[in-house]
Amino acid sequence: MAGMMTPPPGDAVFKALSDPTRREILSLLRERRRSVGEIASNFRVSRPAISKHIRLLRDAGLVVDRTAGTAGRVCELNAVPLRAVDDWLDAYKKHWSRGLARLKTLVEEDR
Repeated sequence: MAGMMTPPPGDAVFKALSDPTRREILSLLRERRRSVGEIASNFRVSRPAISKHIRLLRDAGLVVDRTAGTAGRVCELNAVPLRAVDDWLDAYKKHWSRGLARLKTLVEEDR
């Protein structure tokens, strides 16, 4: 239907993105695949805590992991759910743009 907004991504994606540790894990995986141990070495929390974060990211579809021999579990970013977030936010970007255009006008008028 024309004019319909893209439905918001599932709550699991927003929950996954709400935590700074999980966002940092996604940033690490944006660079390349990493083992769970390698991911955990970047944080001051326990490896089981990092495994729980990874499990939440996996449940949200943001991380894919597999067993890789001696490396143990290797994780990879799946950005597809992030596209759904971006599409959903797209409907609100025009409001940000309008606000910035108004601010620019106000600043230029003050000169």
